[in-house]
This record gives sequence, structure tokens and C-alpha cells, in this order.
Amino acid sequence: MDYSNYEIYDFDRVSAFHMTTGYKQRNYPMHWHSYGEILLVGPEGPNIYKVGKNTYQLIPDDLVLVWPMEMHEVVDADRENSLVIQFSNAFINSLFDLQRIMHLYRNLHVICVGAHPELAAKLKTVTLKMKDIFYSDRADKEIRCCMLLMEFMLLLDEYRKELAPELNEEEQYGYTDDVMRRMMQVSDYIKNNLTADDLSQAAMAEMAGISRDYFSRIFKNVTGMNYSKWLNMIRMEKASELLAQEGRTLTEIAMLSGFQSIPSFNRVFREEKGMAPGEYRALFAGAGKNKNPDAAE
Repeated sequence: MDYSNYEIYDFDRVSAFHMTTGYKQRNYPMHWHSYGEILLVGPEGPNIYKVGKNTYQLIPDDLVLVWPMEMHEVVDADRENSLVIQFSNAFINSLFDLQRIMHLYRNLHVICVGAHPELAAKLKTVTLKMKDIFYSDRADKEIRCCMLLMEFMLLLDEYRKELAPELNEEEQYGYTDDVMRRMMQVSDYIKNNLTADDLSQAAMAEMAGISRDYFSRIFKNVTGMNYSKWLNMIRMEKASELLAQEGRTLTEIAMLSGFQSIPSFNRVFREEKGMAPGEYRALFAGAGKNKNPDAAE
């Protein structure tokens, strides 16, 4: 599976806010990350998304909310004309009110035009303002987009009574906010320290201040995969990003991605992508060195 199209953006290294569009491929496999996403559904149906265990068949201008560390999948949707807003979990953690809103709305994953026409229209307006600013040449576009993102969150809060029936669902996993915060901090640490000496499950559980068994159970419940598979996925994200760039040997890329040997790098890469790292790099060279050959940028 190719994770590079969707999960190579590193907010700790680049920005608190990002927006993408123009992906021609209509699906993307189940995955997760430590940042949140807001998707404005495109006009070309069908538009089918999955968040956690729930599948949603949506119409144009519906919105999908994916909170940090939630498993989600694009089953079949118009990715070419949809808008995807990506925001750092550090942004959410920067203000108590944003943390409160995320906690309140963590079980809400869609805003449907049919059910909430006024709110959906307002949120679409804010989203399109973000698009205009993000794709402009303004020097201050990041802070302006973050201001609009706060406006988006405040609109959700203003419609709390209307949304109340959809917010009273039982907690999906039952983990406290503090535990989830620790898990996000650990996942961010791993992404930024893939060459660290010890990224074992035991070491990361100790860093999170919880038992190894509890740490393992959270990973399985939240991501649908065990820790070692998740860690290989993160290493593959990094390797895919580096392979799309020039100037590094395959050995350097393997080491920078946290693989201890070329054989293990080649084995995991072939298992995930069905080809050797060198073959994958050749795809980018043949496509004008685009990071995403399927994207219309």
C-alpha cells in the first residue's frame, strides 16, 4: 500500500495548517495520523468515507471531521474537487477552548447539508475563505488560515444544541484525554526521531507513562494494527518522502528512515508497495519527480 500520497506532511517541521486538493485517485486506504482533517465533499459522486467503524455516503458540500489519531478511509470519493484541510494537533492543544471543543465533538464525524443546512453553509463559506487565502501569495496566509480554522471550530460550538443528539453517542474507545494526549506526543516523537536508538514498544510505553500492555492495547484499538506494523508504516512514510527527492543513496534513506539494514528495508518496502525502493524512485524520476504522480497540482 502506498501511504506517501496522504501522510508525508510533517506539521512539526513545516506548518500548523495545510490544504490539499486535486487527487485523481478516488480512494485511499485506511490510515491514521496525529493531525486532524476537515474534508469538504466534492461534486462528483458517489462520495463514501469511513471514520472508525462507521461508513458515510455523502453528498456535495457535506463535511467530514477526522480528529487526531482516528482511523479513516476514502472508500470512493471525488478527491479531485474536494478540499482537505489538515491541522496540527499542537494547534488544537494551544488553547484550552479548542481542546474543549475537540473533546465535545470527538464523536461527530460528518456535518450533512440535509440535516444541518445553515451550519453546513456557514462552514463551507469559512472553508472557501481558507482556500482563497492558502493559495494566495500573502506572506501572512498561515496565521489567517489558522484564524479561520478557529472560526470554524467556534461555529461548531455555537451549534452545540442543534448537534446535541449526534454528540451523545458512547465514547468509542473510553480512553481519557490525558492518555490520548500522551499517545499523540509519543507518535510525534517517533515521527521526528526515527533514528533514535530505542523505539521499542516498551520504551515508548515508558515515555507515555503507561504499562506496556495498556500501550499495546491502545495502539491496536485506535489504529487497527500492532505497534511494530505501525512503526514500519511510519518508516515507510519517511522513506517514500526521501525517495521522491534527489541526492541520497538508498543506504542513507534506509538509515534515515530507521531501518537497521538494507535487507530489512528492501523486505518491508516490497511487502508494502510491491516493488523495490529503487523501482519506486524510478517512478518519480519518470513522472517529472512529482511527489504524487496522481495529483493535479
